[in-house]
Amino acid sequence: MGEYHYGSKEIAEAAIKMALTPDRQSEKDLQETYRRIGIFTAAADYGGDFLSAVTKIVERAVVAAKREGVIGESHVEQGAVAGAAHEALSQIAAKAMGLSVGGKIGIARHGDHVSVSVFFAIGLLNLNEVAMGLGHRVI
Repeated sequence: MGEYHYGSKEIAEAAIKMALTPDRQSEKDLQETYRRIGIFTAAADYGGDFLSAVTKIVERAVVAAKREGVIGESHVEQGAVAGAAHEALSQIAAKAMGLSVGGKIGIARHGDHVSVSVFFAIGLLNLNEVAMGLGHRVI
């Protein structure tokens, strides 16, 4: 019996679940569960003004993926995570333009599939909207 090969759907699901973890312990527990089945994951929190933060959010996704061993040092791997993160952010840009965002970035990879999910509360004070974006790349 060979190793199960997860596809883009399962990797996207893992990234979404990582972005939805409520705290660090839940994040680490889920990360370990995925690691046991060959899916490598990472997550990072983010909060701030959306417009001025797009670059920082993309950078955070790449740094988290490198820190957790989801990707290596190659430009191809880093570019795939950056591209997927940018795609995820572009899906929520219309709602977030000019407002503050706060939430989590989830990253997952198995083989050549990598997905990045962003789950953010968007708005002012307690008048928040919620939004999720998802990007996928093949390395």
